[in-house]
Amino acid sequence: MRRLWALVIKESYQILRDPAVMLITFVLPPILLFLFAFAVSLDVKDVKVGVVMESDGAAARELAAAFAATPYLQVTPARHRAEVESKLVSGELKAYAVIPADFDARLLEGQGRSAIQIIADASNPNTSTFTAAYLQGAFAGWLQSREGTAGESARIALEQRFWFNPELQSRRTLVPGAIAVVMTMIGTLLTALVVSREWERGTMEALLATPATLGEIILSKLLPYFVLGAVAMAGCVFLAVQVLGLPLLGSFPALIVISATFLVPALGQGLLISTVSRNQFMAAQLAVMTGYLPSFLLSGFLFEIQSMPWLIQKITYLIPARHFVSSLQTVFLAGDVWPLFLRDIAAMLAVGALFFGITRLKSKKRLD
Repeated sequence: MRRLWALVIKESYQILRDPAVMLITFVLPPILLFLFAFAVSLDVKDVKVGVVMESDGAAARELAAAFAATPYLQVTPARHRAEVESKLVSGELKAYAVIPADFDARLLEGQGRSAIQIIADASNPNTSTFTAAYLQGAFAGWLQSREGTAGESARIALEQRFWFNPELQSRRTLVPGAIAVVMTMIGTLLTALVVSREWERGTMEALLATPATLGEIILSKLLPYFVLGAVAMAGCVFLAVQVLGLPLLGSFPALIVISATFLVPALGQGLLISTVSRNQFMAAQLAVMTGYLPSFLLSGFLFEIQSMPWLIQKITYLIPARHFVSSLQTVFLAGDVWPLFLRDIAAMLAVGALFFGITRLKSKKRLD
């Protein structure tokens, strides 16, 4: 224990003397969190659309007013399609709705559901889908209110309820994912530079010549970075809750257990990279390619895993961030769901055991 404690103190002093470590741990996380919270958004608001009124009937004017009153749309009125088609091509408008000349007649004939036409710019499928849904929703709401004012009660009344994120704010799902990406970067990138830096500076030979065992050397590298990762995680949670206004419906003990578990595979992956690569530049590149990018693309943080090909979905189970993102979103938005937590914790520990096992096989107390 005395040897281990001495090695931990030595590694801690080395961390404090390295400004890059302090920068990555305490400066980069808040920058990334604010970027993901404000610059990256999946919400579609204030969409510019056109409304072509080919009819001058009272019902057509009421529908146009309903479109203009929709808070998610910025309506540009027009009398002919040609006025909005050029704007749709140039990108000024994302969609337009056509109220045809026989609109009132179709309503009287009971063809209200097919009485208008919606044209959307599908160059951005996500935006076009939301925009068309907004227009269709406004039209459906107007039809329902019209039936109510006419004294005809609707046979079926739909009332939507959204669990866990009733405001439908993408920030509430992006910020927990951003925390997972930041912790992956801290855990994998920093530890990836540990052993490779020792080899570059020529101090690894001195460590191998000491009475310390290989396990003590590896553990002394991990413990300071585990504490550093825990501090960075606490800072990220503080920013998410107190500054960004993210709700924390779960408990702090659950959050601590989940975060501490995630640091096991993150640190193990970084240590494995630093063991097989004796060059800091190569270790950093491997950390980005095998740690940061998979956590960004394959964790479900930004892209739905269910929409990925079958083989890629299976590969995502080997990405620790996938399980961390799932548990973080649950503890922030839903509360303590321990069956889900235990499943993700077991998966992260299994991946961490794999990384540490390979690291132990590749590590030898020899210079050749």
